[in-house]
Amino acid sequence: MAQEMVLTVIARDRPGLIKALSETIDSHAGNWIDSSMARLGGEFAGIVRIAVPDENASALEGALGALGDAGIWVTIRRGESVGVRSDEPARHISISLTGVDHPGIIHEVSAALAALEVSIDELNSRIFIGSMSGEAMFEATADIVLPADCDLAKLRSTIEGLANDLMVDVELHSLDSNDALD
Repeated sequence: MAQEMVLTVIARDRPGLIKALSETIDSHAGNWIDSSMARLGGEFAGIVRIAVPDENASALEGALGALGDAGIWVTIRRGESVGVRSDEPARHISISLTGVDHPGIIHEVSAALAALEVSIDELNSRIFIGSMSGEAMFEATADIVLPADCDLAKLRSTIEGLANDLMVDVELHSLDSNDALD
């Protein structure tokens, strides 16, 4: 039987980080299932889901902990399920927003989504300089998962209300091929 683990990884960015991590997992017969990793501000950060044979799980945890000696810090969660827990099919939507940067944008949007019991699957954001204005602009995209009973009209009105309050442009797109948002 295999044990699933979710790892979070952080280190100063340098060549060979993924090699060291994957080599450690592979040497314990682990299987790298999925991951999301990025370089941010000179740091490398990531989250990785793996499966490892039960008999190798404890040894792998020790080996991952030892990577700290090389400046790679790994935290481990065993046996956690990832994603929405429901027997009913969930709807997947993408939200894109752009506007002049100011504090609180992500907080306001995430609070509104949480109030509707919407889960954020993936979130990416960046600040860039506007080509015409020269101002700091904020851009974010989020893939979200709606609970089966989520009122799409309420979601849309909530997000559009936030867009007005935050002075950002927002677009919603279905990630499910047969699901219309109108």
